[in-house]
Amino acid sequence: MPQPLLIEGHASLFGLADLAGDVVHRGAFARTLRAKTSIPMLFQHDPAEPVGVWTGLREDRRGLFVTGEILAEGPRGRTVAGLVARGAVNGLSIGFRTRRSAARKPRGRDLFDIDLWEVSIVTFPMLPQARLRLVRPAVAA
Repeated sequence: MPQPLLIEGHASLFGLADLAGDVVHRGAFARTLRAKTSIPMLFQHDPAEPVGVWTGLREDRRGLFVTGEILAEGPRGRTVAGLVARGAVNGLSIGFRTRRSAARKPRGRDLFDIDLWEVSIVTFPMLPQARLRLVRPAVAA
């Protein structure tokens, strides 16, 4: 059985505007993290085939820090593991529903409370600084 690929990184960073002008604030993920629900690991926000599991999610001083395992058992997981291992894809992006926000000028929102639905590995993150790093590559079977 193939070994999982271990990854970590910031899926969101506090105080930085993303490409839509949205800014996530410290504490925005508190409700989700208290609920201790499983958050899917997707590729490119596609819910049809999860590619792994997030084993840890926490707010640190910089943002939402995630750790996880890309599972190579399925074809999509194998593909994503290969792309990440070779450095072809290294972005992270969050899928969420807004609970409490305020409009920003000239555009975007200040996000104070959000329901986190998923964290995706993506080619082009909405927040360009949201990146993953490889912790341990898969071991050849």
